[in-house]
Amino acid sequence: MRRQRRGQRTGLLHRYLDRGGETSVRGTGGELLKLVVEYVKQETLGPLRGLGRFVVFGTMGAVALAAGMLLLVLAFLRLLQDETGSTFTGHLSWLPYLIAAVVAVAAMVIAGWRVIRGAGLPDAGDGRSDFGYTPPSSTRAAKETT
Repeated sequence: MRRQRRGQRTGLLHRYLDRGGETSVRGTGGELLKLVVEYVKQETLGPLRGLGRFVVFGTMGAVALAAGMLLLVLAFLRLLQDETGSTFTGHLSWLPYLIAAVVAVAAMVIAGWRVIRGAGLPDAGDGRSDFGYTPPSSTRAAKETT
């Protein structure tokens, strides 16, 4: 243990006061302000940049999926028009368009349902996820032993 000399002050604040008086306290306050500003930048701007990347890549993916689905629906429409022979001719020429529109709406409904429901959530109480993987848990082991 260090021995304190007579009249010598100890502690962090006293060291700053002994070095330069009030200017050192101001310097410490400036350092504190700089530290707080850097911390706020780190904790707000960093996550916002990450969020921006997430939004940009999500938007690009959504546009790519929409374009792909549009091309698939158009291909299905052309298939119905060309490969069905004379089935959809004359007064039934509108039917391939209706069938393609129903398929497109069904795909949108299924995609929306999956977004709302969540792809990785367990099904109705059976403990299995959508992909057939059953995560290990102590509750499952307890059920098996009883």
